[in-house]
Amino acid sequence: MTAIAIAGCAGRMGRALIREAIACPTLTLAGGFEAAGHASIGADLGALAGLEPLGVRVEGAAESALKGADVLIDFTTAAAAPANARAAAAAGAALVLGATGLSDAELAAVDALGRDIAVIRSGNFSLGVNLLAALAEEAARRLPDDYDIEIVEAHHRDKVDAPSGTALMLGGAAAAGRGVDLARRAVMSRTGQTQRRKAGEIGFASVRGGGIVGEHSVVFAATQEVVTLSHSAIDRALFAKGAIAAARFVAGKPPGLYSMRDVLGLSAR
Repeated sequence: MTAIAIAGCAGRMGRALIREAIACPTLTLAGGFEAAGHASIGADLGALAGLEPLGVRVEGAAESALKGADVLIDFTTAAAAPANARAAAAAGAALVLGATGLSDAELAAVDALGRDIAVIRSGNFSLGVNLLAALAEEAARRLPDDYDIEIVEAHHRDKVDAPSGTALMLGGAAAAGRGVDLARRAVMSRTGQTQRRKAGEIGFASVRGGGIVGEHSVVFAATQEVVTLSHSAIDRALFAKGAIAAARFVAGKPPGLYSMRDVLGLSAR
């Protein structure tokens, strides 16, 4: 059995992780924690997720929840994630990091922990999205340069960033396939442009409306055909499912940096 601890266990993602972990016969919950002073501290993790009580309480410190844990899963915030990562390393637990918004310096510090523990971090833990990224990279590598690349994404009306982090991940995969720097090729808006599309651009378009969970398409458009690779998110629980798969993969692995491609068996490692 692999014992996992969950950072931010009272949040929407934390509760989804609890439900997915309990449903997995090879996992057990070592603990969960919230920031000091949080109203859920002391609550039972099972009851918190709408399930039968588990006899495991929400802790107010990472160190307490990590006792006996093999893996820490963290989908909290950029402000909390670095300290949580250090706590995981101190406890000898592997880390699955889904928190976003960390600075380059903070990401480098997390990656440096890979000297001591196994680390997986990703901007999207959907197994399907990570497979889509691998396919987009391969398509960009195989198709000629006259196949223009455009990335279209759609999300709910409350999403504040555009393009989405997943769209940028897909753009990065396509750029890697072409052997180019995304920062130099990305076009985030064509509003007001009065010239034709430049060769080699990787365009992005965003839609915001209603309750769309997440739609992403990578379009390779030539003059005689169009190839479209796409993914539709139906339920946000898919991200918890992917994180649990990552936790199962990384448990017991030697120190190092791993990726969702490793989880999917797509890397050369």
